[in-house]
Amino acid sequence: MSFEEALQIASRDERFMATVYAMNTLLIHKGIYTQEEFERLFVEWTRKEQRKKAAEPTKPSQQTAASYRR
Repeated sequence: MSFEEALQIASRDERFMATVYAMNTLLIHKGIYTQEEFERLFVEWTRKEQRKKAAEPTKPSQQTAASYRR
């Protein structure tokens, strides 16, 4: 399969995931960082994003119908 064929077959999300996979694989094989470093940074980023989401105020569209009856 050629690169162009793969681009045509893959969805936008799949192309993004393939790009991340290829870049991480290359960087690990080149010794830029280790699998363990990647995993640590991945977990770090995910925790930060969870904290951001928890700190965001509830949007009106997320309120329940009961809250509108008050």
